[in-house]
Amino acid sequence: YDSAIFSYFTDSDDLSSFRVVAKDGKKLRYGENPHQEGYFYGDFNGMFEQLHGKEISYNNLLDIEAATELIADFDETSIAVIKHNNACGMASRDSLLQAWKDALAGDPISAFGGVIIANREVDKEVAEEINKLFFEIIIAPSYSNEALDILKQKKNRIILEQKQIAGGPNYKYRSLLNGVLAEQKNNSIQTATDLKVVTHTAPTANETEDLLFANKMVKHLKSNAIALVKNKQLIGIGTGQTSRVDALNQSIEKAKHMGLSLDGAVMASDAFFPFPDCVEIADKAGITAVIQPGGSIKDGDSIAYCNDNKIAMVTTGVRHFKH
Repeated sequence: YDSAIFSYFTDSDDLSSFRVVAKDGKKLRYGENPHQEGYFYGDFNGMFEQLHGKEISYNNLLDIEAATELIADFDETSIAVIKHNNACGMASRDSLLQAWKDALAGDPISAFGGVIIANREVDKEVAEEINKLFFEIIIAPSYSNEALDILKQKKNRIILEQKQIAGGPNYKYRSLLNGVLAEQKNNSIQTATDLKVVTHTAPTANETEDLLFANKMVKHLKSNAIALVKNKQLIGIGTGQTSRVDALNQSIEKAKHMGLSLDGAVMASDAFFPFPDCVEIADKAGITAVIQPGGSIKDGDSIAYCNDNKIAMVTTGVRHFKH
């Protein structure tokens, strides 16, 4: 009530005051590590119904947020696997079963102990396949009764039914340096009409679909980030690297380690390329199309390399840093 009065009398453009009140505080088992205390304030039950499993932890909550923000950007039948706030597997397919198989194939090693999220109902057939993997949490809009019987076989497994897909606060907050940072959520999604072809070679229709898929993926990876995609399947990621070249090399090595072909794959970068080294490395790995924000004073060098080697490049004008 006090906050409502405060908000009413405070001009939304007045930056001199900051006040947020979150109710329903709950003490968690611990914070990010066992020696740290952790608390959650808010209406988790307004977004989810927990159908089964143990108490949700601090780290679980971070992964659940990462999972729900990622899946919200996809309209097609899709499933993703999240590990430490990053997607390690993702695919969009005509059926959820095939989406699961291809998402898992992207990195079955990292998927162990992860968080699974789907944007369609999980049925018995899908549950049987998912149940072959050890995982912490599964999130979906609904489950068949047969699927729940299968998934509940593990006592501690957390099963969440997502009730609220969109909405909620439009700002994120982070405390630091005797203060608070506030920023709008990154709700920007690029479509085909937002793409500017900057090379002589234009992407094919299939490459364009993969580029848009990859651009959504890289938006949700920790910077510096690279996402490699082929046929709407995430096949390689480079995350949280201090150089973009390192992120690209990491993504290529991941794909090769999983036995996934990079021939005809596309690459997304969360920020511009300061030098042409990334497109050269990508070209030699078999990548044929690139999406990036653009904006480097040396964009021309990367574009020239792509033109010389018949690689398609599109720019979006939108950076997707995530820290």
